Amino acid sequence: MDTSIRRGSWEMVAAMLISGTIGWCVLVSGVSVIEVVFWRCVIGALTLLLVCAFLGYLRLDLLSWATLGLAMLSGVAIVGNWVLLFESYSRASIAISTAVYNVQPFILVMLAAVFLGEKITLQKLAWLSVAFLGMLAIVTAHGDTQNGGGDYLAGIALALGAAFLYAIAALIIKRLKAVPPHLMALIQVITGALLLAPSVPWNSLPAAPHAWAALVTLGVVHTGLMYVLLYGAIQKLPTAITGALSFIYPIAAIFVDWIAFGHRLGWLQWLGVAAILLAAAGLQRGWWWPRSPRVSACPER
Repeated sequence: MDTSIRRGSWEMVAAMLISGTIGWCVLVSGVSVIEVVFWRCVIGALTLLLVCAFLGYLRLDLLSWATLGLAMLSGVAIVGNWVLLFESYSRASIAISTAVYNVQPFILVMLAAVFLGEKITLQKLAWLSVAFLGMLAIVTAHGDTQNGGGDYLAGIALALGAAFLYAIAALIIKRLKAVPPHLMALIQVITGALLLAPSVPWNSLPAAPHAWAALVTLGVVHTGLMYVLLYGAIQKLPTAITGALSFIYPIAAIFVDWIAFGHRLGWLQWLGVAAILLAAAGLQRGWWWPRSPRVSACPER
C-alpha cells in the first residue's frame, strides 16, 4: 500500500473514532445544547485559527465577498445541524440519532436533483428505498425503547432535520472548492459563535470542572483536531476508501452509547440501522446488481 494512502487511512480512522465520541461529550457536559454548540464554536475557532495561521491560510486573496457570504451561510446550516443533532441524543439515544443522521447522502441526492438538475437514477432510488425501510423499522420500534414514544419520535425528527441542514451545507460547499477546507471550517465556527452568542445564558455559565473538560474536548479535539485529520485524509485517499472508512463513525457511536450509557438496541432497531448503513454504503460505493450478459444474435461459427 502507498505510504500516503496508509497515512490517510489512519487519519480517517482516527477522525471517525473521534466523531463517534461526540455524543458522549455532549451528554456528560450537563449543559444546554445551545451552550454546548456555542462553546464548541468558540474553542474550535481558536484552535482552527492557529491551524490556519500555521498553514498560511489567513490571506485575503483566498476569499471574495461572495465566497465569504456562502461560507457563512454554510456555517449557519452546520451550526443548526449541530444543535438539532445534539438535541436528538437525549431523546432517541446517540446510536439511533447517529444512524438516522446517516440518511444525509440521500437528502443531498434529492437536493442536487432539485437545485443542480442532477438525475436520480434507478440505482439511487433503490438504495433510497432501502434507507426508507430502515427508517420505518427504527420509527416503529419506539415502543421498545426506554424513552417515551413521543420523545423518541421527536429525537428521530431532530436527527432528520440535522441531516437535512448538513446536506444543505454540503450543497453550498460544493460551490466553494477553491476555499481551503480548514479556512472554511474556521469561518463556519466563527459564524456559529456570533449567531449563538445572544442565546447563551451569560449569568449562569457552567461551573463544574467536568462540564468545561467536555466543552474544551469538543472544541479542541472534536473540532480542531478532527477537522485537521479528516481533511488531511480526504486529500490523500481515493473517494471509495474515504466513503468506506466513514462508516466507522456510526459504528463507534453505537458502541460508545452502549458502553457509556447502557443503551442496547432492539432487534428491529438493529435491522433499521443496518439497512440505513447498507444503503448509504451502496450509494457511496456504487453497488448494483450485475447485468446479465447479452446473448449474441450471431452465434460463433
